[in-house]
Amino acid sequence: MLVGLLLILLYLAPCGQASAADDMGFSTLVLFNQRIRGFDPVSAADVYSARAVGRVYETLLQYHYLDRPYRVVPLLAADMPEVSDDGLTYTFKIRDGIRFHDDPCFIATAGKGRELTAHDFVYAIKRLADRKNAATGYWIVRNRIVGLDAFRDASGGAEPTDYDMPVEGLYAPDDHTLVIRLVEPYPQLLWVLAMHYAAAVPHEAVAYYGNRFTKHPVGTGPYMLHDWRENYRIEYRRNPAWQSAGRDDHYPERGTEADREAGLLADAGHPVPFTDRIVDVMVTDPSTRWLMFLQDQLAMSDISRDNWDVVMDGEGKLKREWKERGIHLESGPTLQLGYLAFNMDDPVVGANPDLRRAMAHAFNTREWLTLQRDRVERATGPIPRGLAGYREGEPPYPYDLGLAKEWMVKAGYPNGIDPATGRRLQITLELGRADDSELRQSAELIVHMMSRIGIDLQLSYNNGPAFFDKLERRVAQTFMVSWLGDYPDAENFLQLFYSPNASPGPNRCNYRNPAFDDLFEVARTMQDSPERTEIYAKMADIVIADSPWIFLSQPLSFVLRRDRVRNYKMHAFPYGMEKFYRLVDPEEASRP
Repeated sequence: MLVGLLLILLYLAPCGQASAADDMGFSTLVLFNQRIRGFDPVSAADVYSARAVGRVYETLLQYHYLDRPYRVVPLLAADMPEVSDDGLTYTFKIRDGIRFHDDPCFIATAGKGRELTAHDFVYAIKRLADRKNAATGYWIVRNRIVGLDAFRDASGGAEPTDYDMPVEGLYAPDDHTLVIRLVEPYPQLLWVLAMHYAAAVPHEAVAYYGNRFTKHPVGTGPYMLHDWRENYRIEYRRNPAWQSAGRDDHYPERGTEADREAGLLADAGHPVPFTDRIVDVMVTDPSTRWLMFLQDQLAMSDISRDNWDVVMDGEGKLKREWKERGIHLESGPTLQLGYLAFNMDDPVVGANPDLRRAMAHAFNTREWLTLQRDRVERATGPIPRGLAGYREGEPPYPYDLGLAKEWMVKAGYPNGIDPATGRRLQITLELGRADDSELRQSAELIVHMMSRIGIDLQLSYNNGPAFFDKLERRVAQTFMVSWLGDYPDAENFLQLFYSPNASPGPNRCNYRNPAFDDLFEVARTMQDSPERTEIYAKMADIVIADSPWIFLSQPLSFVLRRDRVRNYKMHAFPYGMEKFYRLVDPEEASRP
């Protein structure tokens, strides 16, 4: 461990505080990330890949950086769309003068990029629907856009997909107009058009790089991929043509009084991005990250379980000595749920609801919160706190060892004995991030909990890509993962149980319940209302009764920020938000 840490620190030295500006004049923001699957927007299904994609690619809309409640504002769109009276037709105007990054794929312009057009969005959404791409994000447009599902069906053959095939509800009447016509009202459309899945992609890059496209991103964003050493380090540099491409993107000009007091409006109206270079280091081990932060190798850090008492006082506030070192604490709730999922296709756990209930009752909330140092709260269902439909009260299936053992008998495994083998029932729990000590300790606690009812829970560690590959192939028996909301609507969490979204879509547990699906179909076209919230609550009750998940926790977010990092505000949807961060030199950092 020590040798590995030394190598990492030596390797990262050029990107630390001492070299915030190198011989090219770059200011460098060094952050930690996890291993990513690549830079193709249609297959970036995990948070880490989505953050990487969000630095290079852009969408029609983006979240306002400062506003709460969250709202979307134009990004590549010139303005918010014109919407027909029946709510079915959205017409977007595309900004003039936006150009894709300079890249060899643009042969016609000698690698000097080309202007963005509305046709790029038509192409990007068709790529999302193309079966050959096995896009993890197709769920955002499935059964939504007139004619798109027919395009998807036609793309399933062995011959190359015909991207010239017209889609009635998706077209560009001219280079700067995009029209989307819906099958039925889709209240979440503007939210999903701010997701990376819907980012503009140039067809030239896909054709030029082929299977290598995921390693050669070509977007319109403020940053370009400069270097990617897989599993170690990713470096992004400011797009040199950003200003010459006519970009007039600015830091938000308004915010709350609290934003002003926090210094978040000091750069109001100034052009972005402020940072010339971003470096992501792939460091999953919390102890390693912490040591790197202490040695000023990282601009920001989370607070690991082991370091909680070192940093925080008894009232949950940052200790004075850290403040005196120029460290700031940013904290707040997340729209995230951690869960242990059962693969409903699995003949053992999927076919036996009594077994799933037994395991849920064997989960000890007190032990879990103690291990997590109260950095989380126990989830009470499939909808997190902060969204309409959230279930107040105690978590479902509270810890009750006696009741858990009774359910084991009903499940056909008295004392945990599998009658087919005469030995303890063995179940495999798949995990990502094999080198994450916190994940390992959390999983080992769950192993101990399940042993109390006779279950031999075997841990299977994977790296990130291998883990998600197992989920998408439906071969994971059980797995532990979390879902970070894509937009601030409970529908985004409930769609994790909608049967058409089964893997490789976001319904990773492959749950199916016709009654749930029927309610989902009703709610999906409804605007926010008490009636819709009531349906959401009914859907949550159905899921809880079927127990395809053990609802583990809703994390709270705690981030330590060095004084030189300015304009940082916690955001539930942080993709592409680094363009608003500003680094200052050590002398300026000592001033408010």
